[in-house]
Amino acid sequence: MKTLFSNYINTFKGLSSEVWWLALITLINRAGTMVIPFLSLYLTKSLNFTFAEVGWVMSAFGLGSVAGSWLGGKLTDKIGYYKVMVRSLLSTGILFIGLQFLNTFVSFCIGIFIIMLVADMFRPAMFVALSAYSKPENKTRSVTLIRLAINLGFSAGPAVGGLIITTMSYNGLFWVDGITCMLATLLLIKVLNPKKAKTLDNVLNQNPQSAYKDKAFWIFLASMTLFGIIFLQYFSTMPLYYKDVHKLSEFEIGLLLGLNGFFIFILEMPLIKWLEHTRYTKPGLMIFGAALTLVSFLVLDLTSWVGVLVIGMLLMTIGEMIAFPFSNAFAMQRAKKGNQGEYMALYTISFSISHIFGHNAGLHLVDSFGFDATWLIMGFLGLICVSLLYYLKQYLKSKNELYLK
Repeated sequence: MKTLFSNYINTFKGLSSEVWWLALITLINRAGTMVIPFLSLYLTKSLNFTFAEVGWVMSAFGLGSVAGSWLGGKLTDKIGYYKVMVRSLLSTGILFIGLQFLNTFVSFCIGIFIIMLVADMFRPAMFVALSAYSKPENKTRSVTLIRLAINLGFSAGPAVGGLIITTMSYNGLFWVDGITCMLATLLLIKVLNPKKAKTLDNVLNQNPQSAYKDKAFWIFLASMTLFGIIFLQYFSTMPLYYKDVHKLSEFEIGLLLGLNGFFIFILEMPLIKWLEHTRYTKPGLMIFGAALTLVSFLVLDLTSWVGVLVIGMLLMTIGEMIAFPFSNAFAMQRAKKGNQGEYMALYTISFSISHIFGHNAGLHLVDSFGFDATWLIMGFLGLICVSLLYYLKQYLKSKNELYLK
């Protein structure tokens, strides 16, 4: 056990203090975003929205995310990642507190659009900051540490969120969201001020390639958009499946979602360090992660046994543990060819597009055809995603650009 613990600790060595601070800021911020997993339940139970209306709210969520990611990338290349992160976090905190006072369909759509516009300006800026604070050989592990922070916050967030709903009300979630964003802003100003933070890999490309002309990157973005669509079902349609079909309570749903974050916190860093020292390429690992995720939906149709929910969650968790860190690392590595803000904005936009179509399509499919058929369709989309990633791997190989470790 001592050797095992020592080896686990060693997987974190070599990362800069700035990356650790960025991870802590992300942890504080993510722990507060407990509204998101319960958003579909809040809209249907507290505001009496229909499934179709919830789908359109989620589309507004995604549209705001697309606009925010694009704007965040532009501003990052123009004024720098630090200013973008500070302004985004502080404004998001204020807006989250105000969201609870919107109770009509139109006003909530507008409100969620504005919040995501402001909130997702943070994402491309954070990725560029992460790249700047990481040595080239540590980028995948740095991304993994940020994901650990996200998932540790997400592990605690839904469980605490379920308790807040049970003991107080849904409105308490909005207050917690807003306050934690403001606390994260104060910490960011304190520890990552450009006068104090040490840049380790500041890429300045004198002749940048446009991300819009990078064919390999577009193949990658298409596959990540599909992956995002199927992955996001776990945070919109899946909680409804847990409640309506398997009759789980909000607290039980929170615990099941928290299981995802717990396993990622325990296993992801050792897994990533081990995979980095294997012969597998980044596209090859993304293929495997996407394949596991699509299987996580198909197993749900095999039995009505409640334990299959845990099996599905574990398959999805392992899939995302592999797919997300290496896709992040691939994007950051590819971004060195051009303006980093532009590349990372497009990467985050691919998931924003997933928000536009994923939640809405999933909820409409459930409304029209039921949960079982929806999971089969998600499995088919996952198969297309895997095929695109395989094509990307072959394309990069033909261009002698197949990135190894």
